[in-house]
Amino acid sequence: MSLEPRPCLSVVVPCYNEEATIEVLLGQVLASPWVAEVIVVDDGSRDRSREILGAIDDPRVRVILHERNQGKGAALRSGFGHATSEFVIVQDADLEYDPGEFSIVLEPLLTNRADVVFGSRFLSGRPHRVLYFWHSMGNKFLTLLSNMFTDLNLTDMETCYKCFRREVIQSIDIEEDRFGFEPEITAKLARGRWRIFEVGISYSGRTYDEGKKIGWRDGVRAIYCIIRYSSLGEKYLKDLLDR
Repeated sequence: MSLEPRPCLSVVVPCYNEEATIEVLLGQVLASPWVAEVIVVDDGSRDRSREILGAIDDPRVRVILHERNQGKGAALRSGFGHATSEFVIVQDADLEYDPGEFSIVLEPLLTNRADVVFGSRFLSGRPHRVLYFWHSMGNKFLTLLSNMFTDLNLTDMETCYKCFRREVIQSIDIEEDRFGFEPEITAKLARGRWRIFEVGISYSGRTYDEGKKIGWRDGVRAIYCIIRYSSLGEKYLKDLLDR
């Protein structure tokens, strides 16, 4: 289905030490005809990110400054609270995800079939940079575990590209400050019985030398979040405490 582009999207960009990519990324985001506003949350950067953001001259861009680094979840919590458009999407600042694919992610929302859309890196035949085997296996394991506790059938729970109706994301209390946001929001969406779709997207992952930040400790925290925030996990923990 071909949809006429219109500015209906709030793009929330968490940013921490992204001087190498943030200007290019914002240029790509602002080039999209779907974008109504961009909310960049600088999460205590110590490089030139803030200087670069201060030089951006576009009325659609708003910058929120955290005085200290708090984590991706905390940055998104701040950004979601300032969103005003019909739909809200998460966009990392590292060029791993292509803003040119906003239309693909938006389509189930614009046709009123979905309340939330996940852009899956594993569902499509679109281009993917070939990188770490064990990182990929870790993502798939966490998605499987999340599906077991939420009764969803996602292929990519950890994806950055999650797009929401604004009233959906602003109705959810985000508690996790770091990368635990991904399993937390997935569990809470499942508990809310929102209509969730997946669409295939491309992915140009970066290496740890290029600035990738997620590590094994975040994987351990993700397991905890899957159990803590899901209905099944809550029941399991309650049963343990009642023994």
